Amino acid sequence: MFTFFRLLHIIFVALRFRLDELVLSGIKHPVAYGLLRVVRLGRAPKMARGVRLRIALESLGPIFVKFGQVLSTRRDLIPLDIAIELALLQDRVPPFPSDQSAALIEAALGASPHTLFKQFDADPVASASIAQVHFAVLHDGREVAVKVLRPGMREIIEKDLTLLRTLAALVERLAADARRLKPRQVVAEFDIYLHDELDLIREASNCSQLRRNFGPDTGRSQLLMVPEVVWEYCATSVFTMERMRGIPVSHIERLKAADIDIKQLARTGVEIFFTQVFSDGFFHADMHPGNIFVSDAPDTLGRYIALDFGIVGSLSEFDKNYLAQNFLAFFQRDYRRVAQLHIESGWVPATTREEDLEGAVRAVCEPYFDRPLSEISLGQVLLRLFQTSRRFNVEIQPQLVLLQKTLLNVEGMGRELDPNLDLWQTAKPYLENWMHERIGLKGLRKRLDKEASQWAQILPQIPRLVYSNLNRADTGPRLNLEIERLRRASQQTNRLLTALTAVLAVAVGVAIWALTRHI
Repeated sequence: MFTFFRLLHIIFVALRFRLDELVLSGIKHPVAYGLLRVVRLGRAPKMARGVRLRIALESLGPIFVKFGQVLSTRRDLIPLDIAIELALLQDRVPPFPSDQSAALIEAALGASPHTLFKQFDADPVASASIAQVHFAVLHDGREVAVKVLRPGMREIIEKDLTLLRTLAALVERLAADARRLKPRQVVAEFDIYLHDELDLIREASNCSQLRRNFGPDTGRSQLLMVPEVVWEYCATSVFTMERMRGIPVSHIERLKAADIDIKQLARTGVEIFFTQVFSDGFFHADMHPGNIFVSDAPDTLGRYIALDFGIVGSLSEFDKNYLAQNFLAFFQRDYRRVAQLHIESGWVPATTREEDLEGAVRAVCEPYFDRPLSEISLGQVLLRLFQTSRRFNVEIQPQLVLLQKTLLNVEGMGRELDPNLDLWQTAKPYLENWMHERIGLKGLRKRLDKEASQWAQILPQIPRLVYSNLNRADTGPRLNLEIERLRRASQQTNRLLTALTAVLAVAVGVAIWALTRHI
């Protein structure tokens, strides 16, 4: 019954914001064109289609808002104007009652928050579609932030996901361009993101990994601060971490007032991104201004602070090498190398002509190089490349789409801090150094060190294995005899087939002669 009324509500909202017109406009068919004229009643909607879709999703509730946010990252699939508008979606969700929050903490951790903590603020400091956050103080005096999952979220999500799957299948069946947009694949991807965010233990482990990657022993602790996880106060529905204080990265006037070097801050953000991607292969994939703060404490002034670790990206060694070589080829305007990398990666069909792909890549990249470097967007270049790749049946890898979305976020933040930020010049030395470390003597030494633990087990066995192999009886004569036997058997079979063929030919000839004589 809930599903039925929920579906009616969705249909009502869709009609109210003229989303039927948005769907029909994508169907290239005379009947659809006629229906489009009917629903428009001779008038086009006053608001742009992206604005109408954004407002509709906001009115449908937090799950649809989250879906719109995920959809906005798939700029390789949806029109750019809609993606830009959906990126403006915010989790403007009222907090749930404090007594519910306390009950959820008690159910997850086995005791009341007023017992677990020396002090617990009942009023949440932040509230979003999936969870809300309360400040607290541990009995040892440490200040913490306690993230609590919204009650009943799993049930609501499963019901709304069922509806989204149905709607996606319907759109895919009706819209001519829907196969390219892959609505069912997008919903499946959204399903994965949502269930990952519902498990706060997973988010806590992401936080712990990122903190370790920027720990004091890495030499990068001056770049990024990540809160410490308080594991004894964590569960699948509760995540307790160190409380972090700072200024939101989008509050530029406050940053200037705190005497923070804004231009250096922009360059540091780029360095943090490329360090995560190419050194670690593990990156914070939700780096919008609401999740990034800057420390204003005297001893850590100007350091970035990362928050909200529900969405992270991972890259294999193959992915990292592919991306680094692609970026360097872009910098050097070596479009033939870009085409070769696509073919070598296996993401382009083997039958693709290298010259055709090179020409398409040149058409994407060359217009950007005619602009000042400070106006070139690496994220936009990557996006255009993804869009062009459709002509060659390229299967865009999900981890690269997530990377492209994060790169756009990083560029947006950097250019907001410093409009003249030259992202290419900031990134190029880092990438060149990274490639040098991989293919130079330093990279060889690292790989040898990595394999040394395995060699310690294998090396003592080598003399015994060599002796066993040399002492093994010579199997050559036996193999030769077996090959000769197979050759003779093959010859015998061939002679038999030849005889049978001759007999059959004679029989057919006699039969034809008899029939001819009878006639």
